[in-house]
Amino acid sequence: MEREVAIQIQGLTKEYRLGVIGSGTLQRDIQSWWARLRHKEDPNKKVGSKNYGKNETFTALDGLNLTVYKGERLGIIGRNGAGKSTLLKIISRITSPTKGTIGINGRVSSMLEVGTGFHGELTGRENIYLNGAILGMTKAEVNSKIDKIIEFSEIEQFIDTPVKRYSSGMYVKLAFSVAAHLNSEIMIMDEVLAVGDLAFQKKCLDKMGDVSREEGRTILYVSHNMETIRRLCDRCVVLDKGKIVFNGDVERAIKIYSSI
Repeated sequence: MEREVAIQIQGLTKEYRLGVIGSGTLQRDIQSWWARLRHKEDPNKKVGSKNYGKNETFTALDGLNLTVYKGERLGIIGRNGAGKSTLLKIISRITSPTKGTIGINGRVSSMLEVGTGFHGELTGRENIYLNGAILGMTKAEVNSKIDKIIEFSEIEQFIDTPVKRYSSGMYVKLAFSVAAHLNSEIMIMDEVLAVGDLAFQKKCLDKMGDVSREEGRTILYVSHNMETIRRLCDRCVVLDKGKIVFNGDVERAIKIYSSI
């Protein structure tokens, strides 16, 4: 029986220009452009910073091909700078690829950085409704889930407080609870669970396993904690210098990652 594809990636490449792009104001950008035109020192350059050429780039992802199936729990591991976060940002539509194509079958909820997707001036409760609206849910649909979201987050006491006053741990608890309970077919988690306490990490891993098995949701999980990779994932990809060097069994993947 043919499995349903959740994510299809072909020839995915992402390049970044080295150095600062834009100074933040039009006036300073014009000053920098005029200095370069006259071969003068940039007046807005930071002391000690390197001068980069116009075409100097860094390849974060280099021709990736990857298929992720519905209901899979895929671990993505690799050293810092291997391209893990860049891959997740492209799948989450935070940034676009330089080359290649990516097809996504379903709505995506992601936790890439602490506080991502929350508005600091809004309360926890208001941010739940905001995230639901972003996923295309109606108010009635969010209402049917909000009590479970608040209960799972363990921050009932602070749910009507603006989230700018939350600790990083409180952010993570609410953000994960929102991602796990709202209507999305694909969940993306990037290392942020490391901010939470151990008991909540275990609770999150159990929840991700449950929604994958019972609801057929696809999980993409990045972590440097190999025990959590072992516990959650049924397949694992190893990235190195922007390329996939292994795709398959979790234990083999961890051995290869340890030897890089």
